[in-house]
Amino acid sequence: MNSVANLGYGLQAHAAAYLAFAPQNGVIHYLKAMRSTDQTFKGLYHWNAFDAALLIPYFLVMIVLAIYGVHRYQLCYLYFKYKKNDQPIAPRHFEELPRVTVQLPIFNEQFVIDRLIEAVCAMEYPREKLEIQVLDDSTDETQQVAADIVARYAALGYPIVYIHRTNRYGYKAGALDAGLNVAKGEFVAIFDADFVPPPDWLMNVIHHFGEPQIGMVQTRWTHLNRDYSLLTQIEAILLDGHFVLEHGARYRSGDFFNFNGTAGMWRIQAIRDGGGWQHDTLTEDTDLSYRSQMAGWKFKYLPHIECPAELPIEMTAFKTQQARWAKGLIQTSIKVLPKIFKSNVPRRIKVEAVYHLTANLSYPLMVAMSALLLPAMICRFYQGWFQMLLIDFPLFTASSFSIAVFYVMSQRELFPKTWMKTFLYLPFLMALGIGLTVTNTKAVMEALFGIKSAFARTPKYRVAKKGEKSQAAKYRKRLVLAPWIELLLGTYFLAAILYTFTNHNYFTAPFLILFVIGYWYTGLMSLLQGRFEHWRTGTANTDDESSPKPFPVGV
Repeated sequence: MNSVANLGYGLQAHAAAYLAFAPQNGVIHYLKAMRSTDQTFKGLYHWNAFDAALLIPYFLVMIVLAIYGVHRYQLCYLYFKYKKNDQPIAPRHFEELPRVTVQLPIFNEQFVIDRLIEAVCAMEYPREKLEIQVLDDSTDETQQVAADIVARYAALGYPIVYIHRTNRYGYKAGALDAGLNVAKGEFVAIFDADFVPPPDWLMNVIHHFGEPQIGMVQTRWTHLNRDYSLLTQIEAILLDGHFVLEHGARYRSGDFFNFNGTAGMWRIQAIRDGGGWQHDTLTEDTDLSYRSQMAGWKFKYLPHIECPAELPIEMTAFKTQQARWAKGLIQTSIKVLPKIFKSNVPRRIKVEAVYHLTANLSYPLMVAMSALLLPAMICRFYQGWFQMLLIDFPLFTASSFSIAVFYVMSQRELFPKTWMKTFLYLPFLMALGIGLTVTNTKAVMEALFGIKSAFARTPKYRVAKKGEKSQAAKYRKRLVLAPWIELLLGTYFLAAILYTFTNHNYFTAPFLILFVIGYWYTGLMSLLQGRFEHWRTGTANTDDESSPKPFPVGV
């Protein structure tokens, strides 16, 4: 998985804080009340048990979300405080290059496999020191496509082999483990099917293992189709926040951080010492990362080494990806945190691990907040500005403003000349975070209740430029119930907006609009993407095993 998972993990918290910050009485209403000398109803309103039953859980939820917001500020602080700890240049070099195995785990990737193999075979590394494994679990035409490509490159003298399993036992973790059992290298680099590593990637990474304590090196993802649509622009900003500030802060400050499943290299001994690849969570990469670091291995992050990849271009693909990461991280927290608490690692590492692995609990908290929102607004109708400044403003500063700071700062680090345009995307980024709450809450609750699920791949469409048509319609996925729930929630918040106007509560309406946009956007896009193509071409949407349903969500 990718903790990126974590990737944008605080998005869902922003709306709660916005609504807390919004005054529950409009300015005009407030000014009129201040001028009024009518004391007729003074002292008639008092809290009762019903109000307390609504408002106490409401504020408890918001406080928890605010705590995660404060943590985002801490990550920003650590990123700059320990900037001197970056090591872009390897302090030691191998006198003789070691043998490296490159693993390419794929499943039904017939439209991108040729691009991946071509890029890997073009990498600059002595052929006698290189081994390329195509680990294919495919059940469709990808088997023949991949086998033919591998045979062609092998005939040209490239050290590439094709390994196909007749079952998907262990899914990606199982495939990686099977390849590792026959690997000849001392180190193993891993690339998912949608990645296109540059020719100098291996040579830029390998020498960082000249330090014998380094067990894994992660490089930064970049985006082939960042400018394809509004959705891909937002996805890119989310990932940038993870790869710039989250990874950067944790690595620089000496905290544990995770391998992202691809675009990284491992010392094979570090994998073995960590207990090997295990498939009892949907984020096998994060699970192994924590086990390996607890075994004493050090990880290194190299943000200056880039590896471009394809972003999901359709809402259902994006939601499936985010849901599996959310579920996988909670599964990993249940599995790994007890071991971390019992270990001898410093307390600050234990605390950071809790923040990292449990952040997706904010999704069900957002659902609870949504349910309590309208009743809480009614209860708080008679409360004034002093209460807002005393309670709501700190919560807003901790939760919502921290999101803006987090993602704007990451864009400023990457794009110092154009980062200001990030402000244009912030409202849509926040709205999208709200829209993910339905599918991600389902995934998180499945993890908490121990409900296992299959590995549901994120479809790769091989679309890089705006206006290009997808070749991979057969891999398109459908969400059956979730989009309709999202549309209903959007309608619920539209009703809340109408309620605010009846009470002259005009400041709250703009923030509620984010809820409406978020839920309607994710719901409508999930229902409509691909429908027009289906109607235009008259082709049926396939539901065979090459395009599995995204629920139950897997890796």
